[in-house]
Amino acid sequence: MARTSACIDLPAPADQVWDLIGGFDSLPDWLPFIPFSNLSEGARVRTLTTEDGGTVIERLEAFDNAQRSYSYSIIEAPFPVTGYRSTLAVHPNTDGTSRVEWSGEFTPVDVSDDEVVTLFNGIYTDGLVALAHTIDARHRTGQAAGS
Repeated sequence: MARTSACIDLPAPADQVWDLIGGFDSLPDWLPFIPFSNLSEGARVRTLTTEDGGTVIERLEAFDNAQRSYSYSIIEAPFPVTGYRSTLAVHPNTDGTSRVEWSGEFTPVDVSDDEVVTLFNGIYTDGLVALAHTIDARHRTGQAAGS
């Protein structure tokens, strides 16, 4: 099983960041390469549409509002992996800012561990950079992170 993670420190309180990213259906609010999300099965399954028209279907596996984290698995996606499980979490820093961590584990299929780790590390890193841009834009316009 392969693993990777990425994290970023953001100049916003953890509760504000969680308000923005903590909804299982909220990816289109901060992740430009996922413009559409549709919930089903009692809000436990999300069908994501990528900017190039692809589809990714994911299942919510765990949700902890108090700890500001959720974990999900992939049901269907064009990625060369099985057993994919990922966690998105927001942690408060002592100075009132926050740290967001996106981590995942998976078993590569017909590709090397390094190839798939590079793929998902790029997705997580690019996603967190997009989140930072969203937080920055909201701060410049005077909106709270979850507004």
